[in-house]
Amino acid sequence: MLTTFGYISMQWIWLGLMIFFILVELHTYSLTTVWLAIAALAMVFLSLLLESLSLPAQALIFLAISAALLIFTRPLAIKKFKMGKTKTNVDSLAGLSAPVAKAIGKFEKGEVKINGQVWSAVSEDGSEIEAGSICEILRVEGVKLVVRQQPAPEGGANIQPSAQEE
Repeated sequence: MLTTFGYISMQWIWLGLMIFFILVELHTYSLTTVWLAIAALAMVFLSLLLESLSLPAQALIFLAISAALLIFTRPLAIKKFKMGKTKTNVDSLAGLSAPVAKAIGKFEKGEVKINGQVWSAVSEDGSEIEAGSICEILRVEGVKLVVRQQPAPEGGANIQPSAQEE
């Protein structure tokens, strides 16, 4: 049985592969080769415990552990770390508050100013929202915002659009 590869024992080979896979993962951030690194770490210990395992048997065990980790744990890790779900540009507007620059009528568009840009806006339920009041952006539909009026701040004062300009 092959427990050494030339003058190097298999434990060192698996350890070297583990380090290689970690370096690749650090370069790519794809949560793919980290599972290969974990499988290689498992193989370090398995090759220590079961020194009589042949190289093909060790390779098959490595592939089986790697496949199991990729299939069963990678989706959980991606969901946990929220990879690939970064909101950018227009998607990041939902949930923000903004002043109404031009009144939003029941059957007509108004305007909302957010991040220094003026957007066309309609209310979600068709209600009227007067200029100077604050609204919450619910979603973006094409080039217009769908908004909902927020309650007036304490003291009843509305924020004027000019106070929000950059």
